[in-house]
Amino acid sequence: MTCTIEVLCIGNELLIGKILNTNAQWLARYVSSLGGNVKRVNTIGDDLNEISSALLDSLSRKPTFIITTGGLGPTFDDKTLEAIANSLNKPIVLNEEALSMVKEKYHQYEAIISKKLELTPARLKMASLPEGSKPLQNPVGTAPGVLLKYDSSQIIALPGVPKEMEAIFEISLAPMIKAAVGNVFTYEKSLNVFDIIESELAPLIDKTMHDNPYVYIKSHPKAAEPIPLIELHLTATSELEEKAQENVEKAAKQISQLILQHAGKIESD
Repeated sequence: MTCTIEVLCIGNELLIGKILNTNAQWLARYVSSLGGNVKRVNTIGDDLNEISSALLDSLSRKPTFIITTGGLGPTFDDKTLEAIANSLNKPIVLNEEALSMVKEKYHQYEAIISKKLELTPARLKMASLPEGSKPLQNPVGTAPGVLLKYDSSQIIALPGVPKEMEAIFEISLAPMIKAAVGNVFTYEKSLNVFDIIESELAPLIDKTMHDNPYVYIKSHPKAAEPIPLIELHLTATSELEEKAQENVEKAAKQISQLILQHAGKIESD
């Protein structure tokens, strides 16, 4: 079963380079390890029209999951849920289940600081979701994640704070992706290639992928000329775990032989 995923990372801080987009890397790696197929990763600023446009563009391709990160907090620039609601022509409503989650969090905070915390409009904003949404428990922070089905796609909005995003993903989303993928296993292998430049390595990769159509090979330059070091990352998926491993090992053997024929050196991680 094909499980396709698109990721929308939201926040001006990502576009101006204030913070590194570690969420995108973490999600892509985790989704791939589950057998999901990440088709796109898009970064958008805190702008209603831009977020809506990006979401509608993703929905037009009907991926299995659309994952957004960022923009779920209480401040004025947290616009993700409003943009999702606008895109789907749904009202924003106070969700009783989400409200219960937010209240519980503030009760926990009150016990820690011994001070009453009012549920201000800004705080209630985190419990106001597009109509028909299901809140996802946030074990680390306050704002719940949000799940909303539209047509054949599932939209999942996660917080931008990495620890919160990761916790909600692992608890709520990873099992959903695994179920959508079914019995698919991923096998990976890395090779370090020395003394051969990337332009000479490229045709060897092309030939190996041609001869091994179920294996994807990506090159990652690690050191520049005159003594180049390039990491090759080989990946295969299969309904049989041993078949995925067999395909990767076969391709690794072939490209290793080709590299040695071209006077390169190779080491396995």
